[in-house]
Amino acid sequence: MGVTLDLSRAPTVPAAPSKPNLIGLTRAELAQALIDAGVVRPEKARMRATQLWRWIHHYGVTDFSAMSDVAKEMRATLAETFTLARPEIVERQVSRDGTRKWLIRTAPGIEVECVYIPDVGRAGALCVSSQVGCTLNCTFCHTGTQALVRNLTAAEIVAQVQVARDDLEEWPSPKEDRKLTNIVFMGMGEPLYNLDNVAAAIDIIADNEGIAISRRRITVSTSGVVPELTALGERTQAMLAISLHATNDPLRETLVPLNRKYPIAELMAAIRAYPGLSNAKRVTFEYVMLKGVNDSPADARALVQLLKGIPSKINLIPFNPWPGSIHECSDWGTIEAFAAILNRAGFASPIRTPRGRDILAACGQLKSESEKLRASVRRKATASESAS
Repeated sequence: MGVTLDLSRAPTVPAAPSKPNLIGLTRAELAQALIDAGVVRPEKARMRATQLWRWIHHYGVTDFSAMSDVAKEMRATLAETFTLARPEIVERQVSRDGTRKWLIRTAPGIEVECVYIPDVGRAGALCVSSQVGCTLNCTFCHTGTQALVRNLTAAEIVAQVQVARDDLEEWPSPKEDRKLTNIVFMGMGEPLYNLDNVAAAIDIIADNEGIAISRRRITVSTSGVVPELTALGERTQAMLAISLHATNDPLRETLVPLNRKYPIAELMAAIRAYPGLSNAKRVTFEYVMLKGVNDSPADARALVQLLKGIPSKINLIPFNPWPGSIHECSDWGTIEAFAAILNRAGFASPIRTPRGRDILAACGQLKSESEKLRASVRRKATASESAS
């Protein structure tokens, strides 16, 4: 497997003003952008927006000239006014197990990673990021070692899906035999700290005339931002996943510091009130298995009691090691014994097979190592230039 790094430096000359990109706009925003730019009259905006929407999100075009049912003069005007450009792919890696990871630069200094995992969900899942960096500092998560830079826009979230579908050669949007069937907001960042952009991105991704991934196949994972849970359910109708990892406040406050603000009792109450919660729309609880920390039979029995009465399944995640981590992964026999206790209590508790570890694409490993690698390469290049 080869890794390609883009280490080019930005030009020193002032950049030309960028054109507005249409890919991250909702239908209403797209129509309004056409009106505001004077491209169409208000009474024609909805029709034209629908036309462009299908080209952008169903066919995946990046060039207005490809829009064959749009008048030539209109295509030229659109090209002069707007862009459909994809972000720059700085790095693309493919794991031995088929997992694909992209490091994407959406703006100067703004880089995020997303990961495609085959054979997950109906056919394959894309793990997308919602922020650059993270503020939560969960002790088992490598991603959390990178400080927060900013929230991603809806366009930057949608672009991750488009980049993946470009690489998977999945345009126009297929109805059957899809490779990408599920979206999981489990990449960099806390989605509920960026709910407006996450909700807008889900509206675009789920639209039936575009990318058309069902909301029932879109999962948003949160560490437990309690005040936003109801709004998440009402605004997105997405499936809910909770990054839990402990069954008591003292331990969870160590592993997931956000618990100090929203303790377990408050979190559980908000989950029970999640809009649409039912046996057909279960909550997924994510539980990373940490050796000697949260993996005892007593911990498993406490988890059963904590989740009693909540329609749920429990994903047991073997800890993915990273340099400098204070944790180790639980032994496989310990994980299986833990799962057996949950299964006997009636909970579906699959053990998540680690995917993409060889390219640092597994759960909790995104971005930081790529950032360190590029920094190391730059330092060596600078040293070489100085020596010359």
